[in-house]
Amino acid sequence: MGNLKIYPSKLKGELKIPPSKSMAHRAIICAALSDKLCRIDNIDYSDDIIATIEAMKSLGAIITKHEDCVEVVGVYKDIQDTRQNKVIDCNESGSTLRFLVPISLLFEGSSRFIGRGNLGKRPLTTYYNIFDKQNIKYSFEKDILNLEVEGVLKGGTFEVEGNVSSQFISGLLFTLPLLKEDSKIIITTDLESKSYVDLTLKVLKDFGIEIINKNHKEFIIRGNQKYEGRNYRVEGDYSQGAFFLCADAIGNEILCKDLNIDSLQGDKEVINILRKMNVDIIAKKNEIEGKRRKKLKSTYIDGSQCPDIIPIITSVAALAKGKTEIVNVGRLRIKECDRLSAITSELNKLGANIIEKEDSIIVEGVDELEGNVEVWSHKDHRIAMTLAIVSSRCKKPIVIKDYDCVSKSYPKFFEDFEKIGGISVEWNVGQ
Repeated sequence: MGNLKIYPSKLKGELKIPPSKSMAHRAIICAALSDKLCRIDNIDYSDDIIATIEAMKSLGAIITKHEDCVEVVGVYKDIQDTRQNKVIDCNESGSTLRFLVPISLLFEGSSRFIGRGNLGKRPLTTYYNIFDKQNIKYSFEKDILNLEVEGVLKGGTFEVEGNVSSQFISGLLFTLPLLKEDSKIIITTDLESKSYVDLTLKVLKDFGIEIINKNHKEFIIRGNQKYEGRNYRVEGDYSQGAFFLCADAIGNEILCKDLNIDSLQGDKEVINILRKMNVDIIAKKNEIEGKRRKKLKSTYIDGSQCPDIIPIITSVAALAKGKTEIVNVGRLRIKECDRLSAITSELNKLGANIIEKEDSIIVEGVDELEGNVEVWSHKDHRIAMTLAIVSSRCKKPIVIKDYDCVSKSYPKFFEDFEKIGGISVEWNVGQ
């Protein structure tokens, strides 16, 4: 991992926002389960997307990578064939892991899931409960991802908590239509991150799969369905666009291109949050820009449906007049790092005034951030990108340690950062 010194500068210009990682995961999986050749356009080869590509190849899909698209030959016709035991390397991708565990049970034989970083600490109990009920063999190690599963999933009724991760629901939604039996998923608590389930349902529909959604409390899945191969373009990513819209909010001027204002992505909520904080959002066609009206205002934010944008939203709140409370964000503690603790400690080093609580944070706005310190990404891509954006409002330079973790979701982030006026140099800590 490397270190980067960033000098305060105004960010200004136009950027094509990278493709949605969430939608790319889903489109690649659906194409890989289909019955013919598919082309998925507008692909960015982040570490997480590469993990899903390699995982589906491990299950028999043929995937060819081109500069900005992949061609996928699906495994539908061979899906019931006995296969050799497989090792599926999820790297640090929680989506890859939770989506692929039930999918792997479409096939005979065993699958071993491995990964790195904090992935082994992210809960999988929802699946273990299903395995126990269906007598599916499994073994795992505590805090290290080394999960082995063997058996064939059967249709039926699946009870799933909605406040742990929507990825479990999506994983089942990908899998259950291919089983012989009809199935039902019952959500036993309030469903958080509903938008991610909606994205899954949309991409499934695009590939010919029918699911009945009963108000996000129950999902009815007919068995013996088939994924229909098609060509697909991945739209721009609000999770990444949020960094630059928030940069606008704190005084920069960036036009974000290839963002669909009608998108179902949950992180589009950044627009509503920024509007409440006194930012005008100007949208036309697939271009969006934020314009701050005088001073930023504090607000109240429920982060349960948009956890990924909370780090960068916190940096905006740090510069807004008054007290902002961000609640229902306890799940941020089980991401690539403990994001609640990380964003609190690192922004406070820069001169912010943030108090961390169990599942919320309280932000008292300040006029300006100081800088002239070393901050740490905690090897988390979203923390690294947040710190880079907020450097534009620091009085003095900052050094970000382990900045290159951005490869997990946005490999070209710092190239784009420089295109819009960011000034940075590689740095040896202590020099």
